[in-house]
Amino acid sequence: MNLVSELEIVLRDYWLIACLVYFFLAVVTFIPIIRLLIIKIELNPGGASFETAMHFSDLARKRLSDHYSRLTGTLGFWKKMASVYKSFHYYCVIWTILSSWAVPLIGAIAPQTDKSSSKWLIVIISSHVALAMSLHRGMKVAEGMKAFRHGESEFYDLYRKLLDRPHLFGTDETEQIESYFAEVEKIRKLIRNAETDSIPQVDSIKSS
Repeated sequence: MNLVSELEIVLRDYWLIACLVYFFLAVVTFIPIIRLLIIKIELNPGGASFETAMHFSDLARKRLSDHYSRLTGTLGFWKKMASVYKSFHYYCVIWTILSSWAVPLIGAIAPQTDKSSSKWLIVIISSHVALAMSLHRGMKVAEGMKAFRHGESEFYDLYRKLLDRPHLFGTDETEQIESYFAEVEKIRKLIRNAETDSIPQVDSIKSS
């Protein structure tokens, strides 16, 4: 066996190793997304809350605290879905960018033989990115990320506004609380509509 043949065998092994390394990295970097889907997301402590709000009476504080406690499940869901969509969005973006220069580079430096494992590396990279982007489009990841993140941000802006400047919601305590409840309900409806609008349709997935 001559030196050229030995070198070709070593290179083939390198490309096979590269295939395994790529597959390993693609799986490992996807694990945080699976973890986000499984674990329970805890809400971050927001500092002083309705229990200590000095602008309201004891009865009003109780109403506001009870209302917030009923929303914690919804807020946790919004935060969880925003995190999942964001993680998968950047997973797709990063791997798409890497593949856009890796595939032509591999094609240029790989040995042009049928026995070379480099073609399988190109197939693996292309298939992986195509699958990720198909899921990204089909599951409307960008739209979902924006909707849940926007809803979470809008709620906490409203929450802080009521704590700091309740007079913006009305002239008296009852009007302020009712106006706050109405604004929260609007946010919930907007997110609910955005969530249902982002449900994937089979026809749209096929066309993409």
